Amino acid sequence: MLETPMVAGAAVAAAALAGRYGILAWQAFKARPPVARMRRFYEGGFQTAMTRREAALILGVRERVAAEKVKEAHRRVMVANHPDAGGSHYLASKINEAKDILLGKSSNSGSAF
Repeated sequence: MLETPMVAGAAVAAAALAGRYGILAWQAFKARPPVARMRRFYEGGFQTAMTRREAALILGVRERVAAEKVKEAHRRVMVANHPDAGGSHYLASKINEAKDILLGKSSNSGSAF
């Protein structure tokens, strides 16, 4: 008979501790500074001969991806870096080179710059 109230008391105490921990975790979660949810692009320098890995990083896709995804990613990155819109000719040539490498249209010949 004595065991039932002790089990019930232990269950109530465990529920209270879990609730307190949950409230503290929620308050800590809400107090975090907001994080920008923008997609990040490749920020590194370029290698002398572009690899498939580097090309994928430049376009923001995986190394083994469908041609349609490569073209879509190329369009998106080129719009942001096109020379007519204030972008760099060098970056545009690297973006085009990355597309060509991922589509298998050229070897690692390097850009004109």
